[in-house]
Amino acid sequence: MDQDLNDLRAFATVARLGGFRDAARVLGKSASSLSDAVRRLELGLGTRLLNRTTRSVVPTEAGRDLLGRLEPALEEIRLALDVVNAHRDKPIGTLRLNVPTSATRTVLPAILPAFLAAYPDIRVEIIADENFVDILDSGCDAGIRYEERLAQDMIAVPIGPRVQRFALAASPDYLARRGTPQHPRDLLDHACIQGRFPSGVVFSWDFERDGEEVRIVPNGPLIVQAGAATELAIDVAIAGSGIIALFEDWLRPHLANGALVPVLEPWWTSFSGPFLYYPGRRLVPAPLRAFVDFLRTQRYDDSLVDLRTAADRPPS
Repeated sequence: MDQDLNDLRAFATVARLGGFRDAARVLGKSASSLSDAVRRLELGLGTRLLNRTTRSVVPTEAGRDLLGRLEPALEEIRLALDVVNAHRDKPIGTLRLNVPTSATRTVLPAILPAFLAAYPDIRVEIIADENFVDILDSGCDAGIRYEERLAQDMIAVPIGPRVQRFALAASPDYLARRGTPQHPRDLLDHACIQGRFPSGVVFSWDFERDGEEVRIVPNGPLIVQAGAATELAIDVAIAGSGIIALFEDWLRPHLANGALVPVLEPWWTSFSGPFLYYPGRRLVPAPLRAFVDFLRTQRYDDSLVDLRTAADRPPS
């Protein structure tokens, strides 16, 4: 076969993701170069592999048959080449992580500089995404999520602070004008800056104190999408437009300099910290293996949690 391996990989990625633009993002190439690669492959094989429209890219029957055989072979090639990394003093390659935006502010800044210094031949690529995605389909090696959002077939490694809190805050000017809430239900009479998941669901705000639990859905003049517009929400809160609820670690610089003031702090809820997660398989890419080993040297709880069922786990 004289088909270029890169062309085969381009076709497999486009077919799996259903579009040239998403495949280009995953592969770090232009959509036009991937289109050229697929066209060369189709010309060499003498058959159409993808049906293209302005809205979608769908494999033909021949394309589906090729993809079914090709993806396992490409994975084996990748793992075979990665074995060479075991013979290096320092592993090389790219580590792609799918993470929520909050992790880019509250977790990774304390970890990545030291990791990059320790492994100068590893390039880390961060994809900030609030959706819970299939990390393999998205072209990533691992992700960061919280425990309640982890699939049961994943290995999970603690990363970052093991306990975090949701904090409420407002500017001194806002509180001087509107008064300071004394109970979570008082928030129903305040301007609250709301967040929305990409799914469209608006955040509820949960509180707990001395066994009393309260959940409210606040009202306010602004709703922002989680992650993408969070900094805007903070700026609006600092400007005095309302009360904001967010990770305490994210708000801490503004609380420290007095731009924001804590609200209802005795009611703030705590939750367990995030995890790095990846598929439970024997052969882990060398850059990911190096990152996991690095996390185990950190000062927080470094136990490894196996979220697979016993039947799925490889023999020890």
